[in-house]
Amino acid sequence: MSPAVLDPTDESAPQSLTAADRPESLGGLTVGLLDISKARGNVFLDRLEERLNGLDAKVVRYTKPTFSKPAPVDLRHEIATQCDAVIEALAD
Repeated sequence: MSPAVLDPTDESAPQSLTAADRPESLGGLTVGLLDISKARGNVFLDRLEERLNGLDAKVVRYTKPTFSKPAPVDLRHEIATQCDAVIEALAD
């Protein structure tokens, strides 16, 4: 059974989503780290970047303007076209 993917932005019309395929390894891939601008998210991402560098992944950092709204379309497009995988930081 695959995990459920929930979209917290709109619950009025739930839709069924399938999780994307995951790579066997992050080595050699470009991994985007998205800071959603919540307190201490950057601390988590700093540590994660250290770990990813140890796996020979190329890391690119991004930051949302505010955590209270979805990422702007141009930022989402940039991440989607430049990265093989993305990790979003949620912290407080």
